[in-house]
Amino acid sequence: MAEGDIEQALADQVRDAAERGQPLKLIGLNSKSFYGHAVEGEPLQLSGHSGITRYEPTELVLSARGGTPVPEIEAALAENGQMLTFEPPGFDHTASLGGAIASGLGGPRRPWGGAPRDQLLGMTLLDGRGRILHFGGEVMKNVAGYDLSRLMAGALGTLGALLEVSIKVLPAPTAERSLVLELPRERALQKMRELARQPAPLSAACHLDDRLHIRLSGNSASVAAWENQIGGDVGDGEDFWQGLRNHRLRFFQSERPLWRLSLPPATSRLDCEQQVLTDWAGSQRWVYSSSSAMEIRDEVAKVGGHAILFRHGDGKIPIFHPLDPVRERLHCGLKKTFDPQAILNPGHQYASI
Repeated sequence: MAEGDIEQALADQVRDAAERGQPLKLIGLNSKSFYGHAVEGEPLQLSGHSGITRYEPTELVLSARGGTPVPEIEAALAENGQMLTFEPPGFDHTASLGGAIASGLGGPRRPWGGAPRDQLLGMTLLDGRGRILHFGGEVMKNVAGYDLSRLMAGALGTLGALLEVSIKVLPAPTAERSLVLELPRERALQKMRELARQPAPLSAACHLDDRLHIRLSGNSASVAAWENQIGGDVGDGEDFWQGLRNHRLRFFQSERPLWRLSLPPATSRLDCEQQVLTDWAGSQRWVYSSSSAMEIRDEVAKVGGHAILFRHGDGKIPIFHPLDPVRERLHCGLKKTFDPQAILNPGHQYASI
């Protein structure tokens, strides 16, 4: 089936579902099927809408259909010495570009390379009325002055299906080096803060089991100079960072509820952090805890953060940090605008949307 025919078939399915009030479950490559509240509905299969549509290495721009596998994109970029800077995770499966953007998740490079929404230039969206909408562009924002495509990053398909995405890419570093320092957690946090205040070419910083893992990325001279200044032992290299990116480290091999805390990076260890992997130089914490969900969220909120029950919830605890009344009204208003019949992934993030 031609690509235009695939888009039209998807649009027809959405329009028909809207007329019947039938919920639709958006399905890509299922790499993050565990994430968010379960959706009951007819499948809207997006994985067949795949392929790179435009890639201009000299302009640092790539456009691809939403169902395009991330490894396919990364291979095309690598041939030209370029990369996706937010390192989208695939976990146990291959991720699609649309799913990577819709989830809003990034790997260990994200704080230095930017979040998925930071890389978006534009997209083609299939909304809940079956309309095919175009937002942004490859170099410009829309006339309203706000790039509406960025609303879709992290929306988990509740506002629309991503048919095509245009995204910024960057040159890959010419040199990378992984280091390990034996440090307790508080000293490791202090060390990460010190490095963040200096022009160190950091591209990852993670603490686990009294070991601070650091990745340096840049030109050979800079990486070598900072390696000499920081010291430590040679780390496990890309195997460790890919294990962290895709949750394949031993730390993640547990059936206990796994919490993702987003916090100001200088935050000291919280009472709820009973077993923790500290990523993003302190601002992202993966936590196993015996504290209740209310205790975790109250403690996190007091320091200006939020908490997501990332995996292995019991279906009774809200997965995402509760919205305050103002944010909830904004979310509901966006849902009504893009999906007035509330058929796209209903309840996948919050019950009200």
